[in-house]
Amino acid sequence: MRRILQSHVVIVGLAIFSMLFGAGNLIFPIKVGLTSGKNFVPAMFGFLITAILLPLAGLVAIILFDGDYDRFFNRLGKIPGQLLILVCMLVLGPVIGIPRIVTLSYTMLNPFIPTVGILTFSIFFLLISFLGTVRESRIIDLLGYIISPLLLGSLLVILIKGLLVPGQIIETTVSPLKDFVANLKLGFSTLDLLGTIFFGSIVLTIMKQNVKHASRFELTHFAITGLKGGLIGSILLGFVYIGLALLGFLHSHGLEHVNIGELFREVSFKIMGQQGSFIVATAVLMACFSTAIALLAVVAEYLQVAVFKSRIGYAPSLLLVIAMSLLPCNLGLDQIIKVTVGPIASIIYPIIIVTTLCNLAYKVIGFRPIKGPVLVTFLLSLSMYVYKFFI
Repeated sequence: MRRILQSHVVIVGLAIFSMLFGAGNLIFPIKVGLTSGKNFVPAMFGFLITAILLPLAGLVAIILFDGDYDRFFNRLGKIPGQLLILVCMLVLGPVIGIPRIVTLSYTMLNPFIPTVGILTFSIFFLLISFLGTVRESRIIDLLGYIISPLLLGSLLVILIKGLLVPGQIIETTVSPLKDFVANLKLGFSTLDLLGTIFFGSIVLTIMKQNVKHASRFELTHFAITGLKGGLIGSILLGFVYIGLALLGFLHSHGLEHVNIGELFREVSFKIMGQQGSFIVATAVLMACFSTAIALLAVVAEYLQVAVFKSRIGYAPSLLLVIAMSLLPCNLGLDQIIKVTVGPIASIIYPIIIVTTLCNLAYKVIGFRPIKGPVLVTFLLSLSMYVYKFFI
């Protein structure tokens, strides 16, 4: 058993990387490079804190809770905990997460399919994602063995060529501290802390499903495998983020007013030319499908187990999530991103951060307070967000 788990560490790491690395992760690092100029280092450092270290803390925390996100959130109290889980599932699934992936995919791929409308694209994309998700026990293998290598390979080609081709840096007059703070907040927009909490849970669930009557020793090694895999996935994410930010730093001149959803595509075309369109399309599709598959699996399992109490199966739950996602997909990318960087990043995300840090401290050093810190965080975040509308 130990040898099997050790052999799966890299695959789990690749699966976690591809779960987290969605279409949004293609654009935010490039924006860091585009806007930072001479402040690239502090800007990148700020982004990595919230886009890498926080999600890694979330993964460690949920694994310390044996992947049980009910216990993780119910330390806030039964009702507040379940309400927060519901909000997280809506954010990750049909309200923000899945529509953002679909609309970003459509925006990036639109030059390749100019005659296809957003509704047709959404239905086709989500049905393909359904086929990749319907066999839950095979998700890690699909992501680790197939999608991750294709994603990393296509990104590597673009990154290597982009770093070898001379570029032109955009000047900035913003102070290093202001760039650091701005990109610290931009890292929230990836929503990867939410991702690692719930993806970590489903990774452990799938590993347990593949072994009947696992002993406590085996469950401990599942957790260790998840932690090692998470570290591998986080390191890969960090390197890719830095590489993408360097592309934005070197090759975004003249693209300052390009829609954020088109940044990766335009920078990639600038580097690769039209002849590299297949590689660009592969990177976009693999990034989009990987996270869509993970999000659909997480939300469908929640619907099946927590909402319907296993009265309906996993596949019908998947189809229900897809149906719920179709309407928000047609709102358009700009509206979805406004909500992501607005109330979600400003109010919901700080609550998740404090909950995660309190739970981590509880497991590591026995720190018990959680309701007070979370309530204070909620009131401060809400008041600061409301205050912005009156200044």
